[in-house]
Amino acid sequence: MTGLVDNIRASLLGLKMPRAMEMLDHMIQRLEKGEIGAIEAIDSLLSEEFNCREDRRVGVALTTARLTPPKTLESFDFTFQPSLDRDRIRALAQLDFITRTEVVHFLGSPGTGKSHLATALGMAAVKKDKSVYRATLAELIEGLSKAEREGRLAEKIRFFHGHPC
Repeated sequence: MTGLVDNIRASLLGLKMPRAMEMLDHMIQRLEKGEIGAIEAIDSLLSEEFNCREDRRVGVALTTARLTPPKTLESFDFTFQPSLDRDRIRALAQLDFITRTEVVHFLGSPGTGKSHLATALGMAAVKKDKSVYRATLAELIEGLSKAEREGRLAEKIRFFHGHPC
């Protein structure tokens, strides 16, 4: 059995599956005790690895999209901003506007929750494996102006549009 476990370790290493490698001994112990079956052990190892990779992917995407610190719609205090239409915000969270290639703008006075809502929608999109980049209107204008001065306007527009440059 030791040879088989060594082969599994080598395979996990070669496949770059560090979380599954961490969990292997624990799964083998559970198998030996009869707590789980072979299919459950395989499922558990693969689920652990998948979840670890997904967490890492989301973390990198949130940083790249400038969505830190993370915010969620669940943590938004709608009682603080009663003029907001909760149903409309929940509808936006379905992300259909992305499929329709629509842009969402949040306008309002400082401290009204615009950044929180934009970040929360961005997080929802990242979790659905969508490309996201959050910018204020001032940052958008500055970036486009600078790109125009440098002769890179078309490239910058492609970047903001979500196509590879």
